[in-house]
Amino acid sequence: MRTIHVIGIGMGDPGQLTVAAIRALNDTEVFFAMDKGERTAELVAARRRICERYITGTDYRFVTLPDPVRAGPAGADADYRQTVAEWHGARAALWAEAITSELGPDGVGAVLAWGDPSLYDSTLRILDAVADRVAVRYDVIPGITAIQALTAAHRIPLNEVGRPVLITTGRRLRAEGLTGATVVLLDGDGAFADCPPQTRIWWGAYLGGADEVLVAGTVGAVAEQILATRAAARERHGWIMDTYLLRPVPDPPVA
Repeated sequence: MRTIHVIGIGMGDPGQLTVAAIRALNDTEVFFAMDKGERTAELVAARRRICERYITGTDYRFVTLPDPVRAGPAGADADYRQTVAEWHGARAALWAEAITSELGPDGVGAVLAWGDPSLYDSTLRILDAVADRVAVRYDVIPGITAIQALTAAHRIPLNEVGRPVLITTGRRLRAEGLTGATVVLLDGDGAFADCPPQTRIWWGAYLGGADEVLVAGTVGAVAEQILATRAAARERHGWIMDTYLLRPVPDPPVA
C-alpha cells in the first residue's frame, strides 16, 4: 500500500525539525506541494531547502499541484463550512490523482505541513477523503506550532495560572468578541483592533524565520503599528503568516 508521511516542519527555522521528521524526510520518494502561484513561491522554496539540508540522498523529487480556487467567505457559518468542504473535496480529488500517478503501489510520499498538522491545517481532513478514493495510509510527525513559536519569541507562558486559553480565528473573534485569553490565527483584517484598548496583545509574523517581526503592548497603543507593519510585510513578501495572543485586563481582586 502507498504511504504518505505528513511532516510538521515548524514555522520556518530548519532547526525546529525533530529527529523523527528528519527520519521521515529520508524515507520519502516524492514530496507533494500545493502551488498557489508566484506570491507564495517562497513557501515551496523553503520546503525544498529543508529537504536539501536534511536528506542524505538525491533520489527524491517534488511534485507541485495547482491549488484549487477557493470561493470567498460567505456570511453564514453554514455557508462558510460548505465552501471549505467543497474546497477540500477539490483538493482531495487532485491529491488522489497525483498519488496514484506519481507513486508506485508501495511508494512513499510526503506532505510538508507548515507548523503542526493538527493546528488549522487541512492536510489530515483531505487525506481522509483521499483514502476513500485510493488505497493509501498515512502517519503524522508533529512539528513546532505557531503558538509555541509566538510564546517563545515573546518569552511568555501561553496560559495564566488556572486560566483557560481559546484558540480561534480572526473571523470568529470579530463575530463573538473577546471573553478570555485567546490565540488568534488566520486573521486577514486585524480583528484585534475591535478589542477594548486595554487588552494586552503579543503579535508575531514569519515566526522562527529570518524575517520574524514582533510587537507587544496594549491594543490601544500598538494596534495601528501592527496593522501598518502587517500591510508593509505582506506587500514586501507577497504573503504573510502571523498570529497573536490576547489577554483581557484581569478581573479586580475580590475584596
